[in-house]
Amino acid sequence: MPLSKVKIDRDPIHTRAIECRSYRRTDGLWDIEGHLTDIKAYPFLNSFRGEVLPGEPLHDMWIRLTVDRDFIVQNVEAVTDAGPYALCPAILPSFQKLKGLKIGAGWNRRVREHLGSALGCAHLVDMLKPIATVAFHTVRWSDSAPEDGPNDAADEQQPQKVGRPPVNTCHVWAADGELIRDEHPDFYTGA
Repeated sequence: MPLSKVKIDRDPIHTRAIECRSYRRTDGLWDIEGHLTDIKAYPFLNSFRGEVLPGEPLHDMWIRLTVDRDFIVQNVEAVTDAGPYALCPAILPSFQKLKGLKIGAGWNRRVREHLGSALGCAHLVDMLKPIATVAFHTVRWSDSAPEDGPNDAADEQQPQKVGRPPVNTCHVWAADGELIRDEHPDFYTGA
């Protein structure tokens, strides 16, 4: 169900879109890609690019992390197709600092240590949190993904229980909650 209808006239101003996609590679690794765009609904002047037209991205940036089964970053690629300053792409090599880091507990802190503030690009760093979530969904449940495309409609999929559930990461996953009690009783802490 979408948000309720607003009963007052409004004008669009700004749209930030972040899209993340994951891919299983034939070498046993996974590519997790993020794409960020910032688009204004009105024209404005930019000191580097001149007039930026409505619908033209002020930011158009990409990042790809290649990870292994242990969530260790094996490779990084970052690209800036559009930015507000000529200097924007100069920071892209710094994202190689992500190689060897593990996506998991403390990921956001480690990203900030390596790429926070003036050490990185705020927009590319913003994408690394949802990319980590997509990596988790990709690698953790990859054994249940079809190897050669969607399964035949007649095939029945059984829910996968892979590794440790994400206990206490959300109210649904509360250690004393019904989901853990019913689907992961070894991790249940309730009465």
